[in-house]
Amino acid sequence: MAAESMFSRYKDNRELVFSLLCGLCLLIGWTGERFFGFPFHFEAVYHISAVSLFFYSVAYVFGGFDIVRHAINAIRERHFDIDLLMVVAAIGAAFLGEFSEGALLLFLFGLGHTLEERTLDKARNAIHSLAELTPKTALVKDETGESQQDVDDLKIGAVVIVKPGMRIPVDGEVIAGSTTVDESTITGESVPVDKEPGSQMYTGGINGDGSVEVRVTRHSDDTMLARVVTMVAEAQARESNSQRITQKFSRVFVPLILIGDIFMILLLLFFGFPFSESFLRGMVLLVAASPCALALGPPSAILAGIAQAARNGVLIKGGIHLENLGDVKAVAFDKTGTLTKGKPEVTDLISVGELELNHWLRMAAAVENRSAHPIAQTVVDVAMERGLKLPEVTEVESMTGRGIKAKVSGISVYIGNMKLYHESDVEIKASVQAQIAKLEDQGKTTMLVTVDGQPAGAIAVADVLRPEAKSVIGQLKQMKIRHTVMLTGDSERVASHIAQQASFMDFQANLLPEDKVTAIRKLSDSYHNVTMVGDGVNDAPALASATTGIAIGGAGTDVALETADAALMANDLSKLPFAIGLGRATRKIIFQNLFIALVVIGGLIVSSVFGLATIGVAIIFHEGSTILVVLNSLRLLQVRHKLNN
Repeated sequence: MAAESMFSRYKDNRELVFSLLCGLCLLIGWTGERFFGFPFHFEAVYHISAVSLFFYSVAYVFGGFDIVRHAINAIRERHFDIDLLMVVAAIGAAFLGEFSEGALLLFLFGLGHTLEERTLDKARNAIHSLAELTPKTALVKDETGESQQDVDDLKIGAVVIVKPGMRIPVDGEVIAGSTTVDESTITGESVPVDKEPGSQMYTGGINGDGSVEVRVTRHSDDTMLARVVTMVAEAQARESNSQRITQKFSRVFVPLILIGDIFMILLLLFFGFPFSESFLRGMVLLVAASPCALALGPPSAILAGIAQAARNGVLIKGGIHLENLGDVKAVAFDKTGTLTKGKPEVTDLISVGELELNHWLRMAAAVENRSAHPIAQTVVDVAMERGLKLPEVTEVESMTGRGIKAKVSGISVYIGNMKLYHESDVEIKASVQAQIAKLEDQGKTTMLVTVDGQPAGAIAVADVLRPEAKSVIGQLKQMKIRHTVMLTGDSERVASHIAQQASFMDFQANLLPEDKVTAIRKLSDSYHNVTMVGDGVNDAPALASATTGIAIGGAGTDVALETADAALMANDLSKLPFAIGLGRATRKIIFQNLFIALVVIGGLIVSSVFGLATIGVAIIFHEGSTILVVLNSLRLLQVRHKLNN
C-alpha cells in the first residue's frame, strides 16, 4: 500500500521531479566546471570537461523529456507550437557548446510549465472540490430498519434519514420532519433555506438542527451537484473569442518566428558576424518570441472566471458567454417568475362595510377553502397567517369566471368579481367600486366579499415584485448598462405598474413568445450585445435569440440549467449584477494579460536581435511573464457577489 501511495505521489509530481533533477544536474555541471575544474576536457571541441558534459547531458534528458514529447505530438497534428521553439533553441545551444545555457533553458521552461499547471489547478480545484462534497454512504430506512448503504447503490424511491449537522447525501424530496439547510455550496445562497415535507433537498447541502426523511428522486450520477460539476467542466473546455484568436495567432506566429530566425542568422552572417554569435542570437530569439504568456492569458482568466461564478451560484456554460456578459449593453427581462415571484399573493385587504376585517376574512377563507382555483389558496393562506379558525361551509356553488358562493353558519357569502354582483343584482356603492377600480389600475386581481347581501370587504391579489428586483435594476444603471426593458405577455396595465415599481427604462406588454424574439432582435440591432433574463420555460426562444440568455430558477429547475447560456442557480435575481461584473472583470484581466505578454515578447525580441539578452535572461523574463499572467487571472477568484462597477 505504501509503495502504491509513493508511486501515485510520484506520478502526480513527475514533471516537477524531472524539472528539479534537470536543475540539480545543471547546477552540478556548472559548479564543477567553474570552481572545481572537473578533469578530462574536450578542449578540441567544446572546451568542457567530460564530467560536466555528462551532467549537462543528464539535465537535457530530464528537462527535455516532456518538451520533446509535446513538440512531437504537435508536429504529428501538423502544426508548430512553443515547445518546438524551445527544443530547437536547446539543441542549437548544445551545437554551439553552450550546454549550460541550453540546460538552463530546459530547466526554467519545464519548471515554469509545471508551476503554471499547479497555479491553474487552484482554479480547477475551486470547482472539482464540489464533487468531493457528496457523502459516500447514506442512512437508509426500509422495512428491515435502518442501515448504512453506498450512495451509488440507492434507487429512486428509497428513503434516507438525514440527521442534524450531516451533509445531504442525495437529491430528493422531504417526506417527514422539518429543518434548515445550508445550500451555499450548490446555489451560492448564503442564508439557510427552510425545508419541510414537499421541499426539495440537494446533494452537498449541510443539514441544520432538524432530522428529516428524504425520498430519493435522482440517481447519484444525476444529482444537481454532479450536473453542475459536469457542466462547468464542459464550459471550461469551450473556447472564448479571445482564446480562439490567440490560438490562431500562435499557430501562425510560431512558423513565422522559425522563418524569421533563419533569416536573421543569415543576415548577421552576411554583415560579417561570426557564425557562433549569429546562431546564438537566433537561439535567444526563439526563446524571446515564444508566445507562452500570450497563449495562456485568455484561457487562464476564463477558467478562473467560470470557477468563481459557479462558487457563487452562477452557472456559465462557456468562456464566450462570460466574455459577452462583460460587454453587455442592454438587458431584457421577462416579468412573471423573473421579476415577480411567479405566484399570486394577497396584497390588500380592505373593509368596505360594518364587519370587522378578521370576521369577514375568516368567512371568505372558509368558502375559498372549498375552491380549487389558485387564487383561492392565497386567501386561505392569509387567514391562516392571522391565526383565524375557519367555520363550517355548506351549499358551495362555483361560478366559472365570476366567483364562488356558499352558506357559512347559515349566512350567504359571495366572493367574486364585479360581473358576479351585476348578475346577482347586489347593489355596490360607487365609493366601493372606485376603490376596486383603483386596485385594478395597479394590475391587481380584485375580489369583493359580500356577507348576507351586504359588501363587507375587498381582497386584492397580485404576482408581486421580487424584493431584490428594484435594487438589481438600480445596480445595472450604476454599471452604465445603456438600456433595460421588461418584456411580458401580461396586459399593458399590469406591465406598467410593475415597470414603474422596478424603475425600468422601458417595457413592452401583450407579447407572445414570438413577439419577444422580435423585440430581442430589434434590441440587438440597436445595442449589438443583449442579455435576456427569463424563467427558462416559456422564454426559451427569446433566451436563444439574445447574445446571452440567462435563466433564473431554483437549483432543481432542469430548464434553467439546459436552456440558456447561463443560469442563476439560487433563484436569486441579485446575482445578475455579479455575473455581469464578473464578465467585465474577466475581460479586463484578459486585456491586461495580453498587454503584459506583448510588451515582454516585444522587448525580448528587440533585446535578442541586438544581442542585449542571453538565453538565460530571455527564459527568465519569458517564464516570469507567463506565471505573472496566470497569477493575474487568479485574482478573479477574489471577485465577490454584489459588484457595483
